[in-house]
Amino acid sequence: MDVDGEDDRGQNRRTMERDSDAFKDKIAEPSWFSPKKLLLVFCVVNLINYIDRGAIASNGINGSRGTCTSSGTCSAGSGIQGDFNLSNFEDGVLSSAFMVGLLVASPIFASVAKSVNPFRLIGIGLTIWTLAVIGCGLSFDFWSITFCRMFVGVGEASFVSLAAPFIDDNAPHDKKSAWLAMFYMCIPTGYALGYVYGGLVGNVLPWRAAFWGEAILMLPFAVLGFVIKPLHLKGFAPDDTGKTLTDNLNVLPTGYGFSSVMKDLKLLLVDKVYVTNILGYIAYNFVLGAYSYWGPKAGYNIYKMENADMIFGGVTVICGIVGTLSGGVILDFMDATISNAFKLLSVSTFIGALFCFVAFCFKSMYAFLALFAVGELLIFATQGPVNFIVLHCVKPSLRPLAMAMSTVSIHIFGDVPSSPLVGILQDYVNNWRVTSLVLTFVLFPASAIWFIGIFLNSVDRYNEDSEPDAVTRDSSAAPLLEEA
Repeated sequence: MDVDGEDDRGQNRRTMERDSDAFKDKIAEPSWFSPKKLLLVFCVVNLINYIDRGAIASNGINGSRGTCTSSGTCSAGSGIQGDFNLSNFEDGVLSSAFMVGLLVASPIFASVAKSVNPFRLIGIGLTIWTLAVIGCGLSFDFWSITFCRMFVGVGEASFVSLAAPFIDDNAPHDKKSAWLAMFYMCIPTGYALGYVYGGLVGNVLPWRAAFWGEAILMLPFAVLGFVIKPLHLKGFAPDDTGKTLTDNLNVLPTGYGFSSVMKDLKLLLVDKVYVTNILGYIAYNFVLGAYSYWGPKAGYNIYKMENADMIFGGVTVICGIVGTLSGGVILDFMDATISNAFKLLSVSTFIGALFCFVAFCFKSMYAFLALFAVGELLIFATQGPVNFIVLHCVKPSLRPLAMAMSTVSIHIFGDVPSSPLVGILQDYVNNWRVTSLVLTFVLFPASAIWFIGIFLNSVDRYNEDSEPDAVTRDSSAAPLLEEA
């Protein structure tokens, strides 16, 4: 391993980042908006987004189908599954329906960001998201709620493509992975709070009220995206109106249509570091997606957990916060390089998979919870490093599309098929312990793929698009934020 060469690359990266930071001083900044405020806003929005994911998977909102005994005694179902009489397969499809909108809209938002201010696009996306969850609360059958869940994905598309690049731009250069970890910490935390939120709402109100509550929480942030001064994203030159220019060919092409998107996609697909990282991420998300959706039901059936939503929610929120933050901090301590990120991903996923697999072998609920908690702690340590690689293995102007395609890939090949496939497997074997063990085993291939990434020739391209050259002579708009 070329340690000296890696140290030199790390030093060069830090030097370029300091030069980029110095360049920020030359340009005006929004008068009241600071990097920490930006991080806080994005974290809360991400939290609400995943509360929605957790709520629809909770026993309180998702519910169960009506059942009939051999003697002819029938009991009414509850929640979405009971009201619409959904099979496990249909229930799994419902959890994945948002992916249709996400798949279609993500590359569109990433491409349009070259001509429309990215922060405004986030406002548009959050508005669509808010209207879509209101529609979920008004749905009347399987197809109507599925249609609304698709538009939830459309609304999410702009945020997942653009939020992480904004955070990466404005984080202190020696804390980039930690800041990304704070942002992605909201995924397990949101899921966990969603379980709890769904359980509480489902016990006292109709399940539809949960979606309307989410809309109320998100509405102020949708409005914020339109009313505050536009923020500039690195790699996209601003003008005085907050819109990006199209006459600087060093930053973006003159066209941003289908051909431009396909050209950028080709650059991503031939990048070995990017592809290897995403393949590992897909296998990882295949497991995490099914855990998040079927976890409460599996826990209830295997260990007779009376409060499965609360227990899984509590374990996930604690392990998610501690694990995700620890992963980001450890990577910064190791020196945030792509090679070190792959090392952390491979080791933490492998050991975490061992703990989770062994946990499901125990019949004691307490032994299961102890081992599974350690496994989740290690597994969640991947969130900061894996997204650090996505953002830093491509040049800045490709980051929105790289994030968009990362999100699309891990969903369309990961948690989208995993939820219905696990439902089919469970319908076939009728044994939640066996189903959970088979699912957990998929984490080992994820670790192996990330292990391969350690040996790839990786280059941090964060400063490949020179920031001084990226801004035109006449530009006076506010780009990257500074602390007040």
